[in-house]
Amino acid sequence: QVQLVESGGGLVQAGGSLRLSCAASGRTFSSYVMGWFRQAPGKEREFVAGITRSGGTAYLTDSVKGRFTISRDNAKNTVYLQMNSLKFEDTAVYYCAADHHILIRREEAGYDYWGQGTQVTVSS
Repeated sequence: QVQLVESGGGLVQAGGSLRLSCAASGRTFSSYVMGWFRQAPGKEREFVAGITRSGGTAYLTDSVKGRFTISRDNAKNTVYLQMNSLKFEDTAVYYCAADHHILIRREEAGYDYWGQGTQVTVSS
């Protein structure tokens, strides 16, 4: 069992930055691929970024490439999402999720554990 708790969301002006954190309980954090998803009002939840168990490989969806960075610290059981040059369309609830699979998957159905989400609001 893994429990995930996101933090770092808030209100920011367009062009600003935020860093989201996701702290995981348990001793098996390094056994999971970690992902960040987001859900904007009236839209389906979508994949944003993923990172392999060791942190050696990361993948970001096209709309955030060059602006967002995903990283993890296995010693601290934490995964991060650094968000720069934020846009109004980045406004959403952001979720972190843990996947036992060895590869990064974009499909949310493949993820085993989810956090409660943190709200990110970007004002234009």
